[in-house]
Amino acid sequence: MAILEIIRAKRDGKALSQSEIARFVSELADAKCPPEQAAALAMAIYLNGMNFDETAMLTKAMAASGVIMDWRACDVSGPVIDKHSTGGVGDKLSLILAPLVAACGGFVPMVAGRGLGHTGGTIDKLESIPGYRTDLSLDDFITTVKTVGCAIISQAGHFAPADGPLYAIRDVTATIESTPLITASILSKKLAAGVQGLVMDIKTGNGAFMVEESAAQALGEAMIGVGKALGMPIRVMITDMNEPLGSAAGNALEVRECLDWLTGARREARLDTVTRRLALEMLEMGGLADGASRIQRAISSGEVAERFSSMVAAQGGPTDLIDNPDRYLAKAPVIRPVPAPKSCRLVSVNTRSIGEAVVRLGGGRNWLGDSIDGSVGYSDIVPIGTSLEAGEPLAFVHAASDEAADQGVADYIAACSVGDGNPDSHPLIRTVLY
Repeated sequence: MAILEIIRAKRDGKALSQSEIARFVSELADAKCPPEQAAALAMAIYLNGMNFDETAMLTKAMAASGVIMDWRACDVSGPVIDKHSTGGVGDKLSLILAPLVAACGGFVPMVAGRGLGHTGGTIDKLESIPGYRTDLSLDDFITTVKTVGCAIISQAGHFAPADGPLYAIRDVTATIESTPLITASILSKKLAAGVQGLVMDIKTGNGAFMVEESAAQALGEAMIGVGKALGMPIRVMITDMNEPLGSAAGNALEVRECLDWLTGARREARLDTVTRRLALEMLEMGGLADGASRIQRAISSGEVAERFSSMVAAQGGPTDLIDNPDRYLAKAPVIRPVPAPKSCRLVSVNTRSIGEAVVRLGGGRNWLGDSIDGSVGYSDIVPIGTSLEAGEPLAFVHAASDEAADQGVADYIAACSVGDGNPDSHPLIRTVLY
């Protein structure tokens, strides 16, 4: 059975068999499938979809391409739960949630990804911390989860290795938004990592892959359905991405914002609200009672910050990152305000355009082999509804050169709609599906 025949079958709208899916996944895992053929099949799936059975078979095959964890055999003393986001601009939730849930009694073995298209990736953010290793050995991963309560590693290697090349192909071939590919990519890693329950944060809005809420709901229902077939309970939160989440977009800048949240120096309201609600859903899924009280105690006591510091140190990063962020996080050579063009109110933003502007600054990838500049992006992003005088900053651009900063300023202004009218209003948490 040739991969070409499998591509042809899906191109023609046929359902793939278990053996066809197994063949494709096996060749991906063994690096025998040429990138152009993987791209062709990804596009065929994007255009023609997959039914429920196909998606479940793809998920299981991708999980079975590597190690499948059994945390009960590792004697962990609490529920093993995780969270995953479909991605957005400024979405740094995982960096906060993993240590927060760990501080509340859960265990979070998080297998995360890199940036896709205009969205940032958890692994790219963490790799802006000098020394932080996302490629832990399996033994080190287990030890870190057991001793710290959480670890965040890259998808390459032990868990669902077949997903790595397909994930990278999707990033550069406009096939990111495929519901079956999203479902299989996420759940294969979670199944392999041995999580007992998963909370999905599905973004919707102009900065999300699922622009329409109906598409986000359809993905959520697909995730819950496939999860049931796999024996993995899943809850879905659909949250707003019509503006960046938090006040920063860009890898090291988002790490710095997380440090501010952890220490209490600054907690942007939307980021704080979604963080606490996702944590509460995770604790409830894990059977940990009094979730809201646990969360507040963990935050106010400083335990969350300690867990984050322990995770960073255990994975090779500096032990004093929280106390000395300027010593470790790269700073762009050019930092410049993005001035409001007139006295006005920020009415709306094209969030996707802001994410694309970060990529143009060097904070994301256009090609598989592109390197990332962790220092670039935007900070001090003002929320929709803010009133400004002419020249007051809408944000600050962090760039590698004056020319790049000029472009970054122009891009940001172009993404903003200003005026005297009422700002766009969208519920931050749209709905929760079970």
